[in-house]
Amino acid sequence: MKLLFTFILLASSTLLLAQNNNPNYDAKLADSLGADAYGMKKYILVILKTGENTDKNQAKRSKSFTGHMTNINRLVKEKKLIVAGPIGKNDNSYRGIFILDVPTLDEAKLLLQTDPAIKNKYLAHELYEWYGSAALATYLEASDKIWKVNP
Repeated sequence: MKLLFTFILLASSTLLLAQNNNPNYDAKLADSLGADAYGMKKYILVILKTGENTDKNQAKRSKSFTGHMTNINRLVKEKKLIVAGPIGKNDNSYRGIFILDVPTLDEAKLLLQTDPAIKNKYLAHELYEWYGSAALATYLEASDKIWKVNP
């Protein structure tokens, strides 16, 4: 019985020590990105959709969407917006997405009110907390090096 107990104790301690730890783990990088033990963190996912403003004033609409693009670029420079892009035609009136690197829904709502297309109700939004790779923000550096023509 004593031998069986010793064997079980050794086997279970070996299993505990044999956890799948990442040999490439970089604690400094993980900390700088705000990663948890799984390399993940919380973001705010924004789904942009067609807003309620159906005004036909083309000059105001154009100015709002020019401001929308300017605002996107500002938020990227501030490292608060890490993903943005349009969604193809669909039955839900979805227009695009943002992934914001901010800690709360309230902070995301404040940032969205700096967007003229949202402020002027050409775009509406839905907000969700989203859990994804903390390394997502590192793609921005590479993304700035791969576009050939300014959209």
